[in-house]
Amino acid sequence: MKLRLAEYPFIVLLMAIAALAMLVPAIYAFTLGDFAGARAFFYSAILFTLLSILLAIATQHYRPASIARSQLIALLAAFSVLPLMLAVPFYEALGTVSFRDAWFEMVSSFTTTGATLFDNPRSLTRPLHLWRALVGWMGGLLIWVAAASILAPMNLGGFEVRATATAGQGANDFRQIARIADPSERLTRFAAKLVPLYTALTLLLWLGLTMLGEVPFVALSHAMSVMATSGISPVGGLFYSGAGVFGEMLIFVFMLFALSRLTFGRGLMGEDRKGVFYDPEFRLGMTLVVILPALLFLRHWIGATEASTGIGDVQSGLRALWGSIFTVMSFLTTTGFESASWLGAANWSGLPTPGLFLVGLSMIGGGVATTAGGVKLLRVYALYKHSERELERLVHPNSVGGAGADARRIRKQGAYIAWIFFMLFSMSIAAVMVLLSLTGVQFETAMVLAVAALSTTGPLADVGAEAPISYAGLTAFAKYVLAAAMVVGRLEALAIIALLNPEFWRR
Repeated sequence: MKLRLAEYPFIVLLMAIAALAMLVPAIYAFTLGDFAGARAFFYSAILFTLLSILLAIATQHYRPASIARSQLIALLAAFSVLPLMLAVPFYEALGTVSFRDAWFEMVSSFTTTGATLFDNPRSLTRPLHLWRALVGWMGGLLIWVAAASILAPMNLGGFEVRATATAGQGANDFRQIARIADPSERLTRFAAKLVPLYTALTLLLWLGLTMLGEVPFVALSHAMSVMATSGISPVGGLFYSGAGVFGEMLIFVFMLFALSRLTFGRGLMGEDRKGVFYDPEFRLGMTLVVILPALLFLRHWIGATEASTGIGDVQSGLRALWGSIFTVMSFLTTTGFESASWLGAANWSGLPTPGLFLVGLSMIGGGVATTAGGVKLLRVYALYKHSERELERLVHPNSVGGAGADARRIRKQGAYIAWIFFMLFSMSIAAVMVLLSLTGVQFETAMVLAVAALSTTGPLADVGAEAPISYAGLTAFAKYVLAAAMVVGRLEALAIIALLNPEFWRR
């Protein structure tokens, strides 16, 4: 069965999966009595399933010159073109928005950004909320599988920091090694291992949130959004969640999977020498989660002391501390869920929490080969180790670095490529800001929207600026710019540049 699936182009398989997924909201809409919505999703499922079958018949046994290159192109098409198909049932079921807005919503969901044009969750029916969460969930699953099977062998997506080969040039050795290393076989092999794990974790979180008092539908939507780090919510976030603080604690545990690939993929990518607690990404992420909330709590405590407002209220202080811990973890993993206690910290001290702080966390992002976006913790770690080494050389010019070949590679070649990516990321932010400014968007708003799109943290628009930013108020051109930025942020600039490399096409 795995070998038969490998005979078809990757994009055709993704189309077939997306078409079959339309049956889920169709069935749910039918059970709710929303027959118009059920027909929209059911007819779309039939249409695109037949289209996928016809394309599969036409392209069966097609063998491209470079399978790895074709899969990378298919990955780019999946995040940019496939949302056109995903938007059809959304557009037909809603009937009150343009197809462009429906496409923007699906790009945002599939890239796990979670930016929405609907400020009021009641504007959408439950089946449409389910479709948004399901599309985001599938986008997160695609990243899990593609990172291990497509990006890792090509030294892209963050793997270039540890790799000895040049970024984008890892795929040219496939024909010279064992047959199991064929890109198509890698894709099916990793999918067979990661899909059940991803699904089981989602169901476990859904069950846990339901047992804690959350409405089953809302619990399922939040569970899928946490695993995909999309931040999509049918009720407008965790402030209206019925699971309370214990639900946030459970979600916090599952957000750990976005800090390091070793939390779920140990042994799958040849990185089983040490446990997750020795992984620099996980340790750096947990260090930020401990230190930054402590500094925030200290700031609020000083504010409460100066204002003499509730400093003796231990419960309010603990609630403020938990709100900081959860929100820092949420935006570091680019999930974007805001703790229900986050605003309580400001009320306790009388000091507002700076939105620029959350913008910086979203830029850092989570772990390599996870559903999180941003610059990624491994690149930040490489830059940190390089800076530390340079400072040591200033004090002791003849010092010996040590720590093994892997550590030396990270702080030298890894830091070099990490710095290049950081510059590309910064230039991308500047380019998006310039394009948004052409539509009349103000500087601060453009900066927050650019970071939100490129780091795939759509909810950042609500808390990153002085006042919440509405995506619905943007012009058509601004929506196109942000949609393109979401695709670039999800696939990363290095992968797109690798596609533009002439040498990559000659091989």
